[in-house]
This record gives sequence, C-alpha cells and structure tokens, in this order.
Amino acid sequence: MNRTGENCELPMRQSRFFETDGYWYYNTREGVAIGPFDSMSEAETGVSDFIDFIMHAEPSVSETLAKYARAAA
Repeated sequence: MNRTGENCELPMRQSRFFETDGYWYYNTREGVAIGPFDSMSEAETGVSDFIDFIMHAEPSVSETLAKYARAAA
C-alpha cells in the first residue's frame, strides 16, 4: 500500500517491528524505537495508536519527534 502522496512503485521497506531480549518494539518513520511490548500483537496495537495520534496531532508534534530522532542518531 502506498503512503499518502506516493504515486510510484512501492519502495523496498523493512519491517517496523523487531524483538530484543524477549520484548517487541516498532520504529517510527522518524527512526524512533517505541516499546517495549510483551508481544508483537501489542506492538502492532501500539503502532496503530501512535499513527492515529500523529494523524490528529499538531504538525509541531511530528517535527519535535523528528528533531529528537536526529539528536539520538
């Protein structure tokens, strides 16, 4: 599925979910790892909630998240 604004062939994307030490995490587009979750199912619910939050947040929220992701890299 294309993201909003993407009209071309889909680029190769890595899974946003990963497991470390028995806990599940997901990566945001900004490169921030969110977690831990006890299961992949909980991480999937978490990413859905996060996307809903970002979609309804002021643009400054996403900009702040991207700023912190750059600083952490």
